[in-house]
Amino acid sequence: MRVLIACEFSGVVRRAFAARGHDAWSCDLLPSEDRSNRHIVGDARDLLNDGWDLLMAHPPCTRLCNSGVRWLAERDLWADLDEGAALFSAFWNAPIERVAVENPVMHRHAKARIVNYQPPAQSIQPWQFGHGETKRTCLWLRNLPPLVPTNIVAGREARVHRMSPGPDRWRERSRFYPGIAEAMADQWGGWADDLVRA
Repeated sequence: MRVLIACEFSGVVRRAFAARGHDAWSCDLLPSEDRSNRHIVGDARDLLNDGWDLLMAHPPCTRLCNSGVRWLAERDLWADLDEGAALFSAFWNAPIERVAVENPVMHRHAKARIVNYQPPAQSIQPWQFGHGETKRTCLWLRNLPPLVPTNIVAGREARVHRMSPGPDRWRERSRFYPGIAEAMADQWGGWADDLVRA
């Protein structure tokens, strides 16, 4: 399968799919942390018509998520919201058979701006996939089944929520969990392979 992981600089999801034999590529405005030659620096929207079988997208959530809604009017961030919603819309409506878009819980202003908005198919937690943390993540899915938890663990610390301010806080808060990436590659990679063979 040809897999595009949009808005990923860590390579976590790309490596999970590549380890299972898929032709997986990541794309972000930043260079890849692992210096992979399977990473494209640029705007992922420019790649959406390149014949991918699966799109997994992590668009920036700062202006879309419920936790930041209070700043929209106070700091006049409506233009940023429009830009974020346009990026989410491009991924959600991409001309790709199977699509998964990951983001936190959205506020009503974001939902109203997303083209063809639908509620998320599911919400998941890191502790369902081997990480003793809480960070509710919603998945918008097209032609993909909901993820099945793989390793429910105790702990459930709100590490990301309690991170100290600093120059790298945004980077650490946006880092994807390897356990969830492994589940995606196992469940969606194999499921989609069955569809291709059928």
